[in-house]
Amino acid sequence: MSGRAQLMWDEAVTGYDFGSGHPMDPVRLALTMRLVEAFELDRGPLEVVAAKPAGDSTLRLVHREDYIAAVRRASADPAAADLSYGLGTADDPAFAGMHEASALIAGQSVGAAEAVWRGDAAHAVNFAGGLHHGMPGGASGFCIYNDASLAIARLLELGAERVAYVDVDVHHGDGVQATFWEDPRVLTISLHEHPRTLFPQTGWPEETGGEGAEGTAANVALPAGTGDEGWLRAFHAVVPELLAAFRPQVIVTQHGADTHFEDPLAHLAVSLDAQRAVAEACHDLAHQYADGRWVALGGGGYAVVDVVPRSWTHLAAIAAGRPIDPAAMVPEHWRHEVFRRTRQLAPHRMTDGRTPQWRDFVDDGYDPADRLDQAVLATRRAVFPSHGLLP
Repeated sequence: MSGRAQLMWDEAVTGYDFGSGHPMDPVRLALTMRLVEAFELDRGPLEVVAAKPAGDSTLRLVHREDYIAAVRRASADPAAADLSYGLGTADDPAFAGMHEASALIAGQSVGAAEAVWRGDAAHAVNFAGGLHHGMPGGASGFCIYNDASLAIARLLELGAERVAYVDVDVHHGDGVQATFWEDPRVLTISLHEHPRTLFPQTGWPEETGGEGAEGTAANVALPAGTGDEGWLRAFHAVVPELLAAFRPQVIVTQHGADTHFEDPLAHLAVSLDAQRAVAEACHDLAHQYADGRWVALGGGGYAVVDVVPRSWTHLAAIAAGRPIDPAAMVPEHWRHEVFRRTRQLAPHRMTDGRTPQWRDFVDDGYDPADRLDQAVLATRRAVFPSHGLLP
């Protein structure tokens, strides 16, 4: 296996644009790539690769043919968007070229999966991806084609027998869970804000997989307001033990940056520094349990200047084996670029100034009166016995 890391990037992914005023502003992708370049990660440690758009045969690995046809129609004529497929809604407005932009993003994730499986790269990152709400037959939650599901489906097509998917976006990874609900080859783990308080109102701990795949879906429903300590505690209380028991050949992770305390669409209180710590943990877990095979995707994140570019640049740097010191200054020319594009002031450092700490759930014991610990225990009780683990 190559020790190199690939960053999947084609400037045309910024064409995934729902229009002015929509939270999913493609400037977040452009600014992230410019920050990657400002730290010169693209000059050696990362091989920047542009994959082809996903063709219909690839899209059909996950999506229904009638849905793909509906996306194509809306892409050619946004006025023809069919609401029955979730197209033309406030969350997923139709726009010209929608099919092409969505298929291009999906192609980058599929290309990342192929590179890692074939040994062309140890790690591959597509921060434009992670569109985890897309369903086999419909758009949902800013997501048209589900590139995460497509990457996993391609891995299975190539011969993978066990793929683990770890989703730390603030929203439940419902589309990926739904796609593989009855497939015992895929373990989906999602840590997200509790469905009582956030879209898509799914991801309860009792959702553990369909018939023949019991225990292959794990959901940690975190109380609104959860910060660094609780978020990291929950991650480490669930993810490593399940990965050790499942023994994945590849790990696919989704790093939505919308867990951040500045994100306008959700209610967790996680810092950039904790997001970086989880990216490092995912990297380490891939080496520990999957021979280093790691596909890392982006996802949500709507603080498009202050949070998303820094979070995903850290992710890319970790994958490249050249992590950025959190105390590092943000390059001044990038800050000028931010102001030129957005008229917003950019952050000065690659940190929120936090040093995240967490207590181990097993070693330090749990508090039955604590809502975070109740959430963790509910997940462990629901899923761990299926893997021969003690809750």
